[in-house]
Amino acid sequence: MKPTQDKVIISCAVTGSVHTPSMSPHLALTPEEIAQQSIEAAQAGAAILHLHARNPADGSPTADPRVFDEFVPRIRAATDAVINITTGGSTRMTLAERLAYPLQLKPEMCSLNMGSMNFSIHPAARKIQEWKHAWEKPYIEGMEDLIFRNTFADIKHILKVLGEDCGTRFEFECYDVGHLHNLAHFVDEGLVKGPLFIQCIFGVLGGLGPDPENLFVMRSTADRLFGRNGYRFSVLGAGRHQMPLLTLGAVMGSHVRVGLEDSLFLGKGQLATSCAEQVRKIRRILDELSLEIATPAEARTMLGLKGSHAVAC
Repeated sequence: MKPTQDKVIISCAVTGSVHTPSMSPHLALTPEEIAQQSIEAAQAGAAILHLHARNPADGSPTADPRVFDEFVPRIRAATDAVINITTGGSTRMTLAERLAYPLQLKPEMCSLNMGSMNFSIHPAARKIQEWKHAWEKPYIEGMEDLIFRNTFADIKHILKVLGEDCGTRFEFECYDVGHLHNLAHFVDEGLVKGPLFIQCIFGVLGGLGPDPENLFVMRSTADRLFGRNGYRFSVLGAGRHQMPLLTLGAVMGSHVRVGLEDSLFLGKGQLATSCAEQVRKIRRILDELSLEIATPAEARTMLGLKGSHAVAC
């Protein structure tokens, strides 16, 4: 008998650290806006909320735990969604800065990029005619000469201080086939145990392109490394590739991730006015495919999470 497909986990990445205020008036920047968009996304059907923080004065990325504390407790109080805190931060942050809030909060989930890489949207600077803040243009153009660092030692450290010591589980962000092999290395070393939640990312300059063939490559490679029942697979399509790749992934049995961190648009030439708008769109597509969405409680069971208020350290 063919196994029943999982209910689909919708993740929502609310603001990120890549897009800047000049790119969209709808990008959540202040704690109030981040909280509001997160709560609305959860109400629309997102089971997981992936969170970064922004400097409320100018919208620049920040790792300051005091800023996180202005919106994370509000989201927790208003929703049962899984809180997923970034350990990536931005390319300008040190590892200690990136881990400051996760180590304070001890969340049930954090993102974890599975390798050092070129990560850039510097060509996007050519499209902006007027910048709202002085930091934005050099920030975007400067990505051309920066590397996102996550060495094997960095990853091992994060797995120890958050995973082993705090019971935090991870959204393993894989931008290329090599990242899957890096994850397999840590599984072989006994530093990562299932259930694995693998977020495959397509369309970011420096990683795999958005070609549908690449989705098949990543899925077949993950099957080979971890066994079809040894992991759960989610798809993230950057920019205009968001909805087409998520739809293809869902047909193949994947979970999905939306949000203004990943794409500022709802459709061709149409800026999304909120993260919830993207959640509602992918939910309509899933409904048309006769796929059910997972509740936060169901997502916690599927991913083996410790629960929203448990602390393991």
